Amino acid sequence: MTLIRWILGIIILSLDFLTRPKSMKRDPNTQNKINEITKNMSLYQYKACPFCVKVRRKLRKYSLNIELKDAKNNNTNKNDLKTLGGKLKVPCLRIENNKSDIQWLYESKDIINFLENKLQLTNN
Repeated sequence: MTLIRWILGIIILSLDFLTRPKSMKRDPNTQNKINEITKNMSLYQYKACPFCVKVRRKLRKYSLNIELKDAKNNNTNKNDLKTLGGKLKVPCLRIENNKSDIQWLYESKDIINFLENKLQLTNN
């Protein structure tokens, strides 16, 4: 089973690399506003997870600077995701509105919808 997952992972990462979307170009002021919105967000993910790849492709397409955290190989990230987020499930977007208001958003579709709605709020 490990060999099959490894082979599928290589295929997923290869296809992602070969079909990677181009990044959106914005004027510097608009990009700075977007960066300000996303600076307190981080994506907990596995490198070869197809749902994580889906979210990372959208991040690239929209030129979003969101920190990527490896929840598979990094024990600190894995423990944070499990204890603070409540589930060991990826992809998961951590949104820190302030120190006491942290939201953990699971499911690739929900993450993408959330980000697209945030972008609409800033008229981009």
